[in-house]
Amino acid sequence: MIIQTNISLSHLNTLGLQSQAKYYTEIHELQELSELLKEESVKDKKWHVLGGGSNLVIPHLVNGLVIKMANKGMQLILQDDEFWYVKASAGEVWDDFIQWTLSNSYFGLENLSLIPGTVGAAPIQNIGAYGVEIKDLLWEVTAINLLSGLPEIFKNSDCHFSYRESFFKQAGSGKYIIWDVTFRLPKKNKMHLEYGDISKELQKQSLEINPQNISKAVIKIRQSKLPDPKIIGNVGSFFKNPIVTKEVADALLLKHPNLVHYAAGDKFKIAAGWLIDQSGWKGKQLGPVGMYEKQALVLVNHGQATADDVWALSNQVRADVKKQFGIEIEPEPIQW
Repeated sequence: MIIQTNISLSHLNTLGLQSQAKYYTEIHELQELSELLKEESVKDKKWHVLGGGSNLVIPHLVNGLVIKMANKGMQLILQDDEFWYVKASAGEVWDDFIQWTLSNSYFGLENLSLIPGTVGAAPIQNIGAYGVEIKDLLWEVTAINLLSGLPEIFKNSDCHFSYRESFFKQAGSGKYIIWDVTFRLPKKNKMHLEYGDISKELQKQSLEINPQNISKAVIKIRQSKLPDPKIIGNVGSFFKNPIVTKEVADALLLKHPNLVHYAAGDKFKIAAGWLIDQSGWKGKQLGPVGMYEKQALVLVNHGQATADDVWALSNQVRADVKKQFGIEIEPEPIQW
């Protein structure tokens, strides 16, 4: 376990923000984390856990300790008549894990293909796409208590999942480091084709309906709508879709009949990308950052941007949406 000083983080966050960590270390084995918890030189520093850096707005200078999770491993740990139980280490790349499950015919996660980031970050954000969320398939999380240094098991209900939220993002933030995640995948897999784009893409490519092809369709759709972070910095969708009551949705529809919205239980989810587009921000820049020309929900870094630039644009977009529609939209990424 080696602690480095003054390390650039610019290549470790998908927004490509200019940033430097005062202290930095990588964790590959549990023993390294145990040693770190006993290390006097960093005990009084604020700790920041880094996965793929794909849902993060990182400041120009991080004074505390940045811990890059680099532990690896994927395995089937159990199966019964109904389910496969598959475990992956926190440092595994999320889409590598998805493709591994599909190659082994463990189905259920295919709609979450190509979401950037790591396995350990997935439950923190309760990532979701195309009708599936982590909460639907997660069985348990092993997390290290930073106070005691001991592992604790969090069952699905312990994670307190909600839309892009979890215990680890709220009350447990800064208190735990996720070490691995176990998913319970149904052997009688229900394939989710509710989002029309998937069915259209399958038909377009003349592909039969199966989990592997759903993954291919999702990847194709994401690549057509979202910019590659290696080419232009971004974190995918930057804002959450606001959820409103039926009364609010009905009032909005009277003024805006073309409002893009979806049922969410007894409430409605409004498409934040549509709100941003209608507010005039699609393809528009503010300094070195802007909203992507092909998808208004995506904030992009045109070069040399800092966290201050990102938040300046975010605040202006939020204000304009609020002024035009009376709705608050919230950023999705975590802020250090």
